Amino acid sequence: MAQVSSSRVSPDFWAGKRVLLTGHTGFKGAWAAIWLTRMGAEVTGLALPPDQIPALFTLAGVEHRVRSHLTDLRNPDAVRAAISGQAFDLVLHMAAQPIVRASIEDPITTFETNIMGTAHLLQALRDQPALQAALVVTSDKVYANAETGRAFAEGDNLGGKDPYSASKAAAEIVVQSYARSFFKTVPLGTARGGNVIGGGDFSRDRIVADIVRAARGGEAVVLRHPEATRPWQHVLDCLAGYFVLLQRLASDPDAPRAINFGPKPGGPQVTVGELATLGVQALGGKPWRHEADPHSLEARALAIDAGLAKRVLGFESRLDAPQAVALTMDWYRRQGAGEDPFALCLEQIEGYEGAA
Repeated sequence: MAQVSSSRVSPDFWAGKRVLLTGHTGFKGAWAAIWLTRMGAEVTGLALPPDQIPALFTLAGVEHRVRSHLTDLRNPDAVRAAISGQAFDLVLHMAAQPIVRASIEDPITTFETNIMGTAHLLQALRDQPALQAALVVTSDKVYANAETGRAFAEGDNLGGKDPYSASKAAAEIVVQSYARSFFKTVPLGTARGGNVIGGGDFSRDRIVADIVRAARGGEAVVLRHPEATRPWQHVLDCLAGYFVLLQRLASDPDAPRAINFGPKPGGPQVTVGELATLGVQALGGKPWRHEADPHSLEARALAIDAGLAKRVLGFESRLDAPQAVALTMDWYRRQGAGEDPFALCLEQIEGYEGAA
């Protein structure tokens, strides 16, 4: 197979590819499904039903654009049955329990979903003879964080003091073990993305979704840690990184197997409070207010080094944090005014591609 060396998402590469996408009912997964099908990929989705109303999956009609299996990854028999008799070229595993506070409330479900769910999927994929590559999405929170503010690189120690972070670090080890034990000729990689924002996220305990709900309800959004910094990244930048890495994994046996994806190095940092202020200004909501949570395990400072992606893949994010916030809030403003969510997603995807 010819090596795909481009640092850009290649529609020619994805056209006709049989893609298994887990987590297609979630926020990032719905965007991925829309983008992949736009490029001509044949997408099969595997996930639980949406866990919130509204959901981008429903608003944008994603269930009508992919072959959708509503399946619990914690059930290995259900996973095998859902993909039995189908052949896939590529796998993008995004299904997860993604919320830190939810992991503290229910750590067992988080561990079962993020660790064993990944193992069940990889076990089922051992019967896929046409498989070219698989990418497991973990998190920027997989690193042992001493709260120094230093940007984490791929060689840093894995860790996690809350159940979500620990589950994603453990998923990294699961992938490594399957790669060395069973997938010796099929590249398995992991992608460690930053804090992703974008239109269509209505999840519980997600800052942008909380800002939107508060603004639309005429309330002030409550912030636990307004001083906290995060590597904010627009969903299109994050997905573009995943797609470029999968392109490389499928064509280059020497491609790196774990890569960070985050904002441009040196770009402006935006605190949680600054993000909320930008959101309130864009949506016309009330000023946010602060209610401290002394028992919170969430990191105050988090940054990742995305230099390896640029050096090896030639890929870096195009949108800085203020641009990502502006694009996100424009989506919500227009969707709230009655514009079609699917059309809004397509417009932003096309604009992103055209700016390459």
